[in-house]
Amino acid sequence: MTATERTDRASVRAAGAVLWRDAADGSDGCAGDGEAVEVAVVHRPRYDDWSLPKGKLDEGETVPAAAVREVAEETGCRAVLGRRLGAVHYPVSTADGREERKRVDYFAARAVGASPDGFQETGEVDEVRWLQPEKAERLLTRAADRRVLGVFTALPARTRTLLLVRHAKAGRRSEWMGDDDLRPLTKGGRRQAEALRVLLPLFGPARVHAAPRVRCAQTVAGLAEDLGVPVHPEPLLSEEGYWPDPDAGLARLLALVSEDGVPVVSSQGGVIPDLVGRLAAAGGVDLSPSLDEDGAVPSRKGSLWVLSFTPRGEGAPRLLAADYFSQPFPDS
Repeated sequence: MTATERTDRASVRAAGAVLWRDAADGSDGCAGDGEAVEVAVVHRPRYDDWSLPKGKLDEGETVPAAAVREVAEETGCRAVLGRRLGAVHYPVSTADGREERKRVDYFAARAVGASPDGFQETGEVDEVRWLQPEKAERLLTRAADRRVLGVFTALPARTRTLLLVRHAKAGRRSEWMGDDDLRPLTKGGRRQAEALRVLLPLFGPARVHAAPRVRCAQTVAGLAEDLGVPVHPEPLLSEEGYWPDPDAGLARLLALVSEDGVPVVSSQGGVIPDLVGRLAAAGGVDLSPSLDEDGAVPSRKGSLWVLSFTPRGEGAPRLLAADYFSQPFPDS
């Protein structure tokens, strides 16, 4: 939970996305191969307005999962999430006349193909249009949607993503009698790992890396199994490997960003805050919305940093945005 979310207890939660694609039409309408970018806007007949795709969370659903599901339901497209675009708040009336506070979290999301059912006209959405961002801005009915679109267009659409995970719960070091490298996940840690196995695919991972600790590898082993890839050991991203030469550890992380596909890196709490802080300082990224109560870069066990970097072809990767998910469960 971010610093902002600690003070925001909206009773109604929803999620959505600025869904984008390369401009040239694909055969299914959800992907293209051009240089320019188009975004999806949807028409809602109930309100006769044009909106970004969004909808309420189902019970027990995470915010990222709701964003992907709602995009599929309202546009007929499968999406891979990228950076967060902030949240919109507004009051809503309940059936019994009470007023509640609604929060809608938005993500950048790339369309990667049609969903199994494709677009289906419904009472909620009866039309989808793909438009250049400036044309979409003029069509969107609500100022809040236009502001979210503005956050999207402020940075490149084609960012590179790295998913930086702290290993799940593994019990107290003082209570483990064996080699600490071999300390395994606890029952609670295995539950976190299973939740990460569901959460991480929403961001399109392709490769899996871990500090050479059993608990780090176990945290992402299920994801690696699902992807059909090995867990690559990363000695420079363990606490013992990182601190003798932090610059070498940072260089290794940036090398992973430069390779093809979205990497997942499972590391330790003694490494992640320094790595994220160094990247943010070099890229001029403001981490204050995510800092903990003591002003430190957070890294709870089982947490996730979604790190967005400059696009390929623009030289060495530079951090553009950093989004923290404090846990892989709902309400994170």
